Amino acid sequence: FSLLIFQSACKQRFCTETNEKERFDPSQFQESIVQGLNQTGTDLEAVAKFLDASGAKLDYRRYAEILFDILVAGGMLAPGGTLSDDVTCTEFCLFKAQEDMETMQAYAQVFNKLIRRYKYLEKGFEEEIKKLLLFLKGFTESERNKLAMLTGILLANGNLSASILSSLFNENLVKEGVSACFAVKLFKSWLSEKDINSVAASLRKVGMDNRLMELFPANKRSCEHFSKYFTDAGLKELSDFARNQQSIGARKELQKELQDQMSRGDPLKDIIVYVREEIKKNNISEQTMIGLIWSSVMSSVEWNKKEELVTEQAIKHLKQYSPLLKAFTSQGLSELTLLLKIQEYCYDNIHFMKAFQKIVVLLYKADVLSEEAILKWYNEAHQAKGKSVFLEQMKKFVEWLKNAEEESESEEEEAD
Repeated sequence: FSLLIFQSACKQRFCTETNEKERFDPSQFQESIVQGLNQTGTDLEAVAKFLDASGAKLDYRRYAEILFDILVAGGMLAPGGTLSDDVTCTEFCLFKAQEDMETMQAYAQVFNKLIRRYKYLEKGFEEEIKKLLLFLKGFTESERNKLAMLTGILLANGNLSASILSSLFNENLVKEGVSACFAVKLFKSWLSEKDINSVAASLRKVGMDNRLMELFPANKRSCEHFSKYFTDAGLKELSDFARNQQSIGARKELQKELQDQMSRGDPLKDIIVYVREEIKKNNISEQTMIGLIWSSVMSSVEWNKKEELVTEQAIKHLKQYSPLLKAFTSQGLSELTLLLKIQEYCYDNIHFMKAFQKIVVLLYKADVLSEEAILKWYNEAHQAKGKSVFLEQMKKFVEWLKNAEEESESEEEEAD
């Protein structure tokens, strides 16, 4: 009986040691995962169940990198992306799977379930993907394609942050065209799951929206090259998005430069020349430009906090800049844009609520705003913001304009 107890204790100790070895020995950990994947084979439902159960016995927290290496490449990866020679590998992994969206979506579900079950793997998984992207040159074209498709799906599902894309800006990957080629596959996969607005929101969230040009070498980092490359690859909506982002970036820079010029007190004629050059260089419409000029003019001064004093200050300030506003309101649509910007500004800045009419009259007298534009704004083109207040303010002036117009017409008729 004593002998039986001794044998049982030895057996228990041996099992415990084996479990401990699996938990804290990387090669044993790898053996356990590879063996499990070989048993489950191509049945990804079974793979997910095996991984779920194994997390209770194996130390996923310690060996997260090895776990993800095996699931993606079949075994532990050496620096550069090659499989380590001295370890057992499995054929049942992402890189050996079929290269199609359906299979990649099934693999995405495996990762999704695993990370949902073991939340602590989330950070390790992002680090793994960043590492794999840096290893792209060590993978075959087919392996890259599968990784790109999977990454696109995981980004669409919210399993990854778009910050992982920073790995694609690696100088060597960019120089050899690997980054741009990988990005095409990735964005095609992402956009097959989500629309461009969703993709754009994810990029903006982590400041990647303005960095897509970095997928190309410095000498090819232009909007034209980016647009042609991705349009030719069938990703016109991504090209349009990047073009729009560049345009927004150019406008922000332009507005800052305008504010600096105004703060320095540069001559208006010099500012007008600068603005005209920017319109031509960045293909900016006059309507867009007048909005930028208005914002710059109103941001270049410290406004009085007292309502009764701010109107007087605004009139004096705008009188000074009326030649600049006049230079870029040569079209009726530009005048209307300016009127809407004034309405918006006076509504958003409460001290200016009572100043609206005086500003419009000043700009009318300065030949910035025409009678036609003011009447169009009053009758049909105004915004809802502060509508009742501003229309009431303008009522008498509009009546005066209408009467002046009628008198002018009757005088012309008499002359005829």
